[in-house]
Amino acid sequence: MKFNEKVYKIVRQIPAGFVMSYGQVAALAGNMRASRAAGYAMYNCPYKDIPCHRVVYADGRLAAEHFFGAGRQKALLKSEGITFTKDGRADIKKHRYKHIIQLT
Repeated sequence: MKFNEKVYKIVRQIPAGFVMSYGQVAALAGNMRASRAAGYAMYNCPYKDIPCHRVVYADGRLAAEHFFGAGRQKALLKSEGITFTKDGRADIKKHRYKHIIQLT
């Protein structure tokens, strides 16, 4: 399975109310140094069923400017119960998805 397909399979498994970082996704896809490649895969995602909004930067910053426009990613995450820090970052400590992801 190619890297991008692994990324899509991983992100499909992030449930509502949780987020993962690009680095987490990259590591699970087999290359812990490929967080930018994971972001590029999200940017070019051809599938409509991928919850791209659930992937954020390692410090909880949103990637709204790349995928959703101003406020769209935050609104989607809020609707799923994600809380935010005072400076607008997703509370990744509280909402990080840590469960096992299946690639098979």
